[in-house]
Amino acid sequence: MHKLSRAPLALQGLSRCFMAEKLASPVKVARRGLVCAEHVGDAGDNEVYDVIISGGGMVGSAMACSLGMDPNMEGKKILLLEAGKKKVLDKVPDTYSTRVSSISLGSSTLLSGIGAWEQIVNMRCKPYKKMQVWDACSDALITFDKDNLQNEMGYIVENDVVVAAVTKQLDGLADNVQVKYGSKVVNYSWPKCHEAVDYIPWVGVTLDSGEILQTRLLIGADGPNSMARRELGIASFKWNYDQSAVVAVLHLSEPTENNVAWQRFLPTGPIAMLPLSDQQSSLVWSTSHQQAEELLDLDDETFVDAINSAFWSNENQSEFMETAGSLFHGALSTIMSSGGPPRQLPPSVAGIGPKSRVMFPLGMGHASQYIRHRVALIGDAAHRVHPLAGQGANLGFGDVACLTRLLSQAAFNGKDLGSLPHLLEYETERQRHNLPMMAAIDLMKRLYSTNSTPAVLLRTFGLQTTNMLPTLKEQIMTFASK
Repeated sequence: MHKLSRAPLALQGLSRCFMAEKLASPVKVARRGLVCAEHVGDAGDNEVYDVIISGGGMVGSAMACSLGMDPNMEGKKILLLEAGKKKVLDKVPDTYSTRVSSISLGSSTLLSGIGAWEQIVNMRCKPYKKMQVWDACSDALITFDKDNLQNEMGYIVENDVVVAAVTKQLDGLADNVQVKYGSKVVNYSWPKCHEAVDYIPWVGVTLDSGEILQTRLLIGADGPNSMARRELGIASFKWNYDQSAVVAVLHLSEPTENNVAWQRFLPTGPIAMLPLSDQQSSLVWSTSHQQAEELLDLDDETFVDAINSAFWSNENQSEFMETAGSLFHGALSTIMSSGGPPRQLPPSVAGIGPKSRVMFPLGMGHASQYIRHRVALIGDAAHRVHPLAGQGANLGFGDVACLTRLLSQAAFNGKDLGSLPHLLEYETERQRHNLPMMAAIDLMKRLYSTNSTPAVLLRTFGLQTTNMLPTLKEQIMTFASK
């Protein structure tokens, strides 16, 4: 999770290359082995892509679409490698998918810029205007909202809907962006400094079909088990949380406006209920592996009872914590003008969607480097977070927006898209945003994974204090929405 001090070394390498160019002709410098591959000529008659994005999904597809629509990238050859089938939704299914994401305002702006957001809205998405987070071991809570519920905080969207909308936009970019569906990468070859002048300096990509491709810039969007990251030898700091998430589609007891995202921290992990429609919500219940398996085995009625109990029961609270919480709140109220928004109770659950319960393990991961010569990592290939803050997809879309802007600028200035200066700028900018977010998420997960009295007292005071500071809450929301 630490930012490694590698940028200066990379810059030193660049400086040596630039100095060599000034001191000698390109041929002489190449023979000395002082020129990085980016300073050597083209690859001859072989076709070379300007950009290859390895991995589709929401983030990889958005990356291809964003680059393909950028006016400064006009005429560039862009290729998206998608291992799965083409995702087409002529109409949305009657049932909701269990795989949903919280889309921030910043991410919706990116999707709007590539023309996908209007399609998403026309298909299916649910805005939420408020978020309430509270502790099962005390009365402490915090609420977030925008301008007294006048504006959306974010949106809950099915992953398939996002991919289908972006895919439709890619269909209109056939002149600039090529997509190979059902293509699996089996090998990469990386450029290196070399003595031979005719050395081919590009990244090589071998597909399972036997086809070999070359690119000036490889963008790895191939998920948490990224093959690109692994073959580059980039270290990934990661750990499992000894938790699994159970997801399901919930049917509410009665129709409501359902514009609140609910999250309660239980001693075993957080449980969240995210709005899908006026009558349905998405469940994300993070808990121990054992309890997750038990939840999957329950019959529907018992499972629904367990959900309602998790949101409503006060069995984890003690008289001591209730008294301490009241004293904290009273003391804070005397020195702060705002008492904080009132507590709301979540809607009760009446049933679940057919065959909608799914379980997956949880963990944290962060690549020590986001870039190498002619390579950049985005999305889960660079970082993986706990779902408690709903930031996984948003961090990836933030990568897309940042990298698009920097590559657009490089193309406008006639620079090599795979050279290190703008890639280093991408890495620095995104790590400055991603690392604090990931650290905060990890801290919250650990702080709330215990019911010990000191920890409960600490988080009770923290929640109550933050809830009474509108300016601080606004700063938190602004940071999370980027």
